Amino acid sequence: MPLTEAQTKSLLACKGVGKTVLQRLQDMGLDDAERLAQASVDDILAMGASITRSTCWKNSPQARAAISAAVAWAQDEVRSRG
Repeated sequence: MPLTEAQTKSLLACKGVGKTVLQRLQDMGLDDAERLAQASVDDILAMGASITRSTCWKNSPQARAAISAAVAWAQDEVRSRG
């Protein structure tokens, strides 16, 4: 199920996660907390680099931090529902 409005706001509150990061996650089909929670940070960064045709996603510490925060948020979200 796609992220609810409340989940979207909560995810956007994570350090480094902005509208562009959220859009890229949605482009990758990671618009669901469970799918995002199970995703690998390295795989997401590689997909982001492929989508944008830029190595920034794979090489940027800021991108890694933002995606790590998003995955951690999703894992917490899934645990709290469980």
